Amino acid sequence: MMTSSPNFKPLRILLSEGTSTSAREAVTVLGLAGHVVDVCDPAAAGLARFSRFIRTYHRCPGMRDDPSGFLRFIEGLLATGDYDVLLPIHEQGFLFARAQERLRPLAGLALPSFASYRAAHSKAGFSRMLSELGLPQPETQIVAGADALRAAVRFPSVIKTAIGTASRGIWMARNDADLAQAVREIETSNGFAGELLVQAHAAGATEKAQGVFCRGELVGFHATRQIMEGAGGGDAIKRSVRRDRVRDDLAAIGRHLAWHGALSIDFIMPDDDSGPFYIDCNPRLVESMAAYLAGVDLVDLLLRVSLGETPAVARATREGVVTHQAMQVLLGSAQRGSTRRDLLRICRDIWCRRGDYAGSTEELTPVRTDWLSAVPLVMTALLLLMSPGLSHALAKRGWGQHLLNAGTVAAIESERFSFIRPR
Repeated sequence: MMTSSPNFKPLRILLSEGTSTSAREAVTVLGLAGHVVDVCDPAAAGLARFSRFIRTYHRCPGMRDDPSGFLRFIEGLLATGDYDVLLPIHEQGFLFARAQERLRPLAGLALPSFASYRAAHSKAGFSRMLSELGLPQPETQIVAGADALRAAVRFPSVIKTAIGTASRGIWMARNDADLAQAVREIETSNGFAGELLVQAHAAGATEKAQGVFCRGELVGFHATRQIMEGAGGGDAIKRSVRRDRVRDDLAAIGRHLAWHGALSIDFIMPDDDSGPFYIDCNPRLVESMAAYLAGVDLVDLLLRVSLGETPAVARATREGVVTHQAMQVLLGSAQRGSTRRDLLRICRDIWCRRGDYAGSTEELTPVRTDWLSAVPLVMTALLLLMSPGLSHALAKRGWGQHLLNAGTVAAIESERFSFIRPR
């Protein structure tokens, strides 16, 4: 574990949500560093609520249905002068980037321009940017409408809505039945409003990289390879890897966007190392504990950038550091058809750190250092042991009011969006 310097002064952090795995891991990193952490979230029992590191858990309006109310709530908290940094740990950065001129006088905040944020947040915008920069991606078509979608698909293909996170808005089309199902779900969800991406399926390992930028320059970087898939395609087990090419490409993307803050990319690495092929971008940190355990505190770098500092470029993270998320392991295993007996064996192996978990460190619910994190983990395990079929419903609990949808994005982008100051 990294230790603080003798002159360390704890910061007062306001985290913009507490339901996602990224938020929960940021809480651990901030708490281990000694910072004071408060969380805003519309859910009564977000993951981050179950942590000894949280001072206050604020129930707030949901950004998805009430972005103006959520913004006013955040602004009201910041106006008390009780916070040094506002940390947009998930999609709230889209809203904060739009309103950053109002938020920056109230607390430290690291975000690029709204135009740059929009380019990275949109899957269509990210694909166009990759083409402009000459960076590799699977063969991609951007279409609008059901007829154009059907004409563009060549099996196997991946279909994506321009806006979506947490594995929402993504369909694998291997045959006509898959394509028909995707069309039905798209029609139900948004009626084919907006652009769609059709990408050729790229075979290989799923990998992710994330970095922190200071005025367009990359100051911290970490990359991981997915070893076991969890619920919704998330990482149940991952291993740190060295990816110099990806680091250079991410730095090029950040310079192109004049990025300020955190930026993450997903990519496919084929077995013959002919890649990478970039498939997604997230304008934020993603599950920062893996980098912390591999030797680089990306959250600390983000805090420094938020406060206007220009931190030195961090050293490279260690290769081969393996981490896991017990909740993702259990949910993903149940979704793949594991029985109660299988799940009991997995629980035993995780606790005893043997089998797939030998030499691996828990990153999401670190029970040994934060005993309260055991609450959601134990509840998840018990529910799955009662009924493994609950795995799909439990995984969808993360798709809550703290996230954006197409309607929210359109409202925030609108010139009529309300920026009324709290009274």
